[in-house]
Amino acid sequence: MEEEEEAIGYLDKVLEDEDVFLLEECELGTPSSPGSGSPFLVAVKVEAGKGLEMRKLVLSGFLASEEIYINQLEALLLPMKPLKATATTSQPVLTIQQIETIFYKIQDIYEIHKEFYDNLCPKVQQWDSQVTMGHLFQKLASQLGVYKAFVDNYKVALETAEKCSQSNNQFQKISEELKVKGPKDSKESHTSVTMEALLYKPIDRVTRSTLVLHDLLKHTPVDHPDYPLLQDALRISQNFLSSINEDIDPRRTAVTTPKGETRQLVKDGFLVEVSEGSRKLRHVFLFTDVLLCAKLKKTSAGKHQQYDCKWYIPLADLVFPSPEEAEPSPHVHPFPDHELEDMKMKISALKSEIQKEKANKGQSRAIERLKKKMFENEFLLLLNSPTIPFRIHNRNGKSYLFLLSSDYERSEWREAIQKLQKKDLQAFVLSSVELQVLTGSCFKLRTVHNIPVTSNKDDDESPGLYGFLHVIVHSAKGFKQSANLYCTLEVDSFGYFVSKAKTRVFRDTMEPKWDEEFEIELEGSQSLRILCYEKCYDKTKVNKDNNEIVDKIMGKGQIQLDPQTVETKNWHTDVIEMNGIKVEFSMKFTSRDMSLKRTPSKKQTGVFGVKISVVTKRERSKVPYIVRQCVEEVEKRGIEEVGIYRISGVATDIQALKAVFDANNKDILLMLSDMDINAIAGTLKLYFRELPEPLLTDRLYPAFMEGIALSDPAAKENCMMHLLRSLPDPNLITFLFLLEHLKRVAEKEPINKMSLHNLATVFGPTLLRPSEVESKAHLSSAADIWSHDVMAQVQVLLYYLQHPPISFAELKRNTLYFSTDV
Repeated sequence: MEEEEEAIGYLDKVLEDEDVFLLEECELGTPSSPGSGSPFLVAVKVEAGKGLEMRKLVLSGFLASEEIYINQLEALLLPMKPLKATATTSQPVLTIQQIETIFYKIQDIYEIHKEFYDNLCPKVQQWDSQVTMGHLFQKLASQLGVYKAFVDNYKVALETAEKCSQSNNQFQKISEELKVKGPKDSKESHTSVTMEALLYKPIDRVTRSTLVLHDLLKHTPVDHPDYPLLQDALRISQNFLSSINEDIDPRRTAVTTPKGETRQLVKDGFLVEVSEGSRKLRHVFLFTDVLLCAKLKKTSAGKHQQYDCKWYIPLADLVFPSPEEAEPSPHVHPFPDHELEDMKMKISALKSEIQKEKANKGQSRAIERLKKKMFENEFLLLLNSPTIPFRIHNRNGKSYLFLLSSDYERSEWREAIQKLQKKDLQAFVLSSVELQVLTGSCFKLRTVHNIPVTSNKDDDESPGLYGFLHVIVHSAKGFKQSANLYCTLEVDSFGYFVSKAKTRVFRDTMEPKWDEEFEIELEGSQSLRILCYEKCYDKTKVNKDNNEIVDKIMGKGQIQLDPQTVETKNWHTDVIEMNGIKVEFSMKFTSRDMSLKRTPSKKQTGVFGVKISVVTKRERSKVPYIVRQCVEEVEKRGIEEVGIYRISGVATDIQALKAVFDANNKDILLMLSDMDINAIAGTLKLYFRELPEPLLTDRLYPAFMEGIALSDPAAKENCMMHLLRSLPDPNLITFLFLLEHLKRVAEKEPINKMSLHNLATVFGPTLLRPSEVESKAHLSSAADIWSHDVMAQVQVLLYYLQHPPISFAELKRNTLYFSTDV
């Protein structure tokens, strides 16, 4: 069975009509006998029976594709004779010289392959395990000089055919629809193919023949008489491929630019394009003179993937509309936050299941099935989460819109394009063959091979960091003139980047000194990005896509969060260079399991680290004073702040507020009114995080996890309300107070970009966390913490945020009885 599958997979590979150009040498490593002297020749031991059977299958597949190739060459030669006949008349379609240029060496190539096919066919049809045909392949390889001549003439042949088509309607009709005979067993008698496409076939064929030789050798025993002959044929073929690779382009970039320079791939990656009102995942390729947007073709199992070109823009014609000039985005149905959250839940649940299957040494099929499901959900998340518009325009007409997940990414693409546009570029139009060849080369040249989802990562790759990263942004140098400057910090989570902190604006300076510390929560993060902006106060410069004033990015840089470097108790100082600007910063990391340790306050008259019941009793209040004051201040002047509760406040400001609240200082209100609003929001989060036990209590934690997992809505409602009633009164009243505040913040989502889901993500793991004992018993690895548990914590808070208003009195009145105690 395995033999059959391997053979079918191979036949698929041979028979598919892919636009491969010249393969790089390393991919055609040749089997050889030991001691052959060639560094890349390795002997392959072949099991006699299986190897010879595979030999037959390889040859059968190649014979079938050889028949197709001969029919293609015949179709190309068919119009040559009548064209030659008219060339000597008074009304020639083409001159003799044009005919000889376009059809150069086609007749010779046809005769070589016809002879090869006629000799090989009976050997395969009357198969004998001892049959020899290495001499046929050796002869075929010795005639590659004809292909060299064809390749040297190929570009001129294409240009001549194109010019003749433009100037002669008769030839244009002939060249647009050549009839190719179908294989003997095929239902299709003919297919229509353009002359351009057929002229490309010989280039493709050399690579195909070399691949077949490689596979034949793999399945030929070393002591078989064919072995040395095939080895020689492969050596000749490979040397030939290497030589024409060098002649055409050492990096195999398909065609040259209009100025005759080598076209290089500069950057590529997966982006979400808005096309016809919906989101599509594209692979975008930036070459030295053209931006090409492609999508992966759907191929059947076993076939190589290929790209379809969706559109291209020569860089000479590409412009970026300024934010205020850009037309508003076409309406794209925004993906509801709760559905994004559901996807994350599913992903983390599937991750847990995969880990369990692996631990129990489960069946590989079951693991593959789970991985497939996980990929589907991660793909949807990747497709639907980006929101930052990146618009490019072809000066000859059409605009294209991408949605990216971060300002950093948008800036990278823009800068890479603008750098290339500084050169003297020319506008051009690619012919269909040039476009076909360029798109065909993308698969070989791409640097980003997989869609950026975690299910594409190897098991031994780093799962990232979970916990808190403390970052101090010190200062920056290297600015050419004074400006109003600030920095933002981004970290990755679930494959895309989120802005987590922002320094204050340092006014009118060339050497800003922020010296601001931030605490950033990491959720499987692997990279930290720092972006430096010039603040724009000009209200006319508003981005039509999202109604925000666009600040100018002065520089940006990224560093990998290496666990070994970061996981020390000491501060690690570093400098990040960006466009000539140097930003100095320090960082240290606290792991999630360390942050679970809640240290009770040594100062019992304080509020941080003191039980909520003690604080409310001492204050004779229902809700702690610190919670009421912070909420009031946020609602007064921070409810419209973009990223409120998500963006970290400056750590020194938060510590100052903490000290004032702990000391019950009379200056609290004055200090609050002067303090940056993100620091106040951060103080509120810190208060809940430092409670000796979380607001929703250690005791009820397992019951909340079970309740949120219930499928039946009625059972879930009963359970979740009963759990609230089970909380101590001070905890419950404070929770309901916070709940209503967060709902009011979410009402301003169009301005502050904080949805109920975003707020649940920020507060869920703070209000509801496993106890230190339980987390040790429950978690198999640090990475599992941001797995199912944290997702469930977010879901619990989201459930209550999406619930109609919950009244304390009503809740207490409607006591329901459960058969089991919680």
